Amino acid sequence: MACSRGAASPDAHTQRRLFAASAGYCQNPGCANELFVDAGGESFHIAEMAHVFAANDGGPRSNPQLSKAERGAFENLVVLCANCHTKVDKAPDAFPDSMMLGWKREHANKLRGLFGAVRFDDRAAARQVIEPLLAQNFAIFQQYGPHIEAALNPESGAAEQWKRKMLTRILPANRRVLAVLDANRHLLRDGEWATVERFRQHIDDLEAFHIEGSRQDASRFPGELSNILDV
Repeated sequence: MACSRGAASPDAHTQRRLFAASAGYCQNPGCANELFVDAGGESFHIAEMAHVFAANDGGPRSNPQLSKAERGAFENLVVLCANCHTKVDKAPDAFPDSMMLGWKREHANKLRGLFGAVRFDDRAAARQVIEPLLAQNFAIFQQYGPHIEAALNPESGAAEQWKRKMLTRILPANRRVLAVLDANRHLLRDGEWATVERFRQHIDDLEAFHIEGSRQDASRFPGELSNILDV
């Protein structure tokens, strides 16, 4: 999600928040475009960071009273597909700031509903939501992870396939699991709180590696998470 707007550009942390908030989909509720696309044997993203109030004075929906830092803040950015980004900037009067901020809120509310990030009364109910997500991620890792034999062959395409699975499946599922756990901290036992925090750091490291291109090793997935909220 590139942006070359100087001080009005989001920093690395904001970029990760934006990616997490999008869950891999354009934040325009009238658009169903996925932000990661497979074509011609390659995987690429069409995600673009749109400024609600323009990065520069005189741009779409400009607000000269905002500082550069405020223009590059999470609250002033929406993740859109390339088509929607072009539309909102070419016709700013048709897409005012209130509409774009409304899109972001609606997208967040929709994700909260899809993610099942509600407060449950018992551990079994919360576990029922996260268990299939954990199973999905484990199955993807087993089949496509960097440990498989094909990953040793740079011409196999296995590395690109693994990155696509990470961006479109594993990272969004991780965020969903974390949202459910955060909403149900009242159900966690003492030792499980620490597991959730290790999982949070694991997610942060994975996103830094796969989204920002950080070369630092990611922390390991906490194995105890596989059994969290067991009754």
